[in-house]
Amino acid sequence: MYVRAARPDDAEALRTAVSRAREETVFDDIGAPLLDVSAAGVREAAAEAEWSFLMEHDEEGPVGLAIAHPDPDGVEAELLALWVHPNRAGEGVADELLARVGDALASHGVDTLRATVPSDRPSAEEFFSAHGFTYRGTRRSPAGDESVVVTDPQTLA
Repeated sequence: MYVRAARPDDAEALRTAVSRAREETVFDDIGAPLLDVSAAGVREAAAEAEWSFLMEHDEEGPVGLAIAHPDPDGVEAELLALWVHPNRAGEGVADELLARVGDALASHGVDTLRATVPSDRPSAEEFFSAHGFTYRGTRRSPAGDESVVVTDPQTLA
């Protein structure tokens, strides 16, 4: 398996991979639909985000995706999506994708990577904590209260 920058032409392969996982969408870190996995939706997301990385398997195609985008001031960035095919969970795919995001952010002078986690998802909070994220605060969203967690991108690289 290897990680590379995602491209708009990855749309069909990613849509197929997500469909293989019996999912209809890539969810953001709060469980809300983020990425329409139609070919057009994936092309749009890969084209608009500053940093998009795809983990591929030679035979299976895409098995993971990470998307991050900087805030307007460029000091912080938000992790918009982190998806790993369920068959590849626990194999280090998320670790490698986060490392690539961290490296890209650090090389562009971004000081902080931010993610949001629903307050009722302790497993997601544990995941981010295990990857060096710390609690910043709580914010209310249409999906309910969510915790904001942050980390120094260099700790991920």
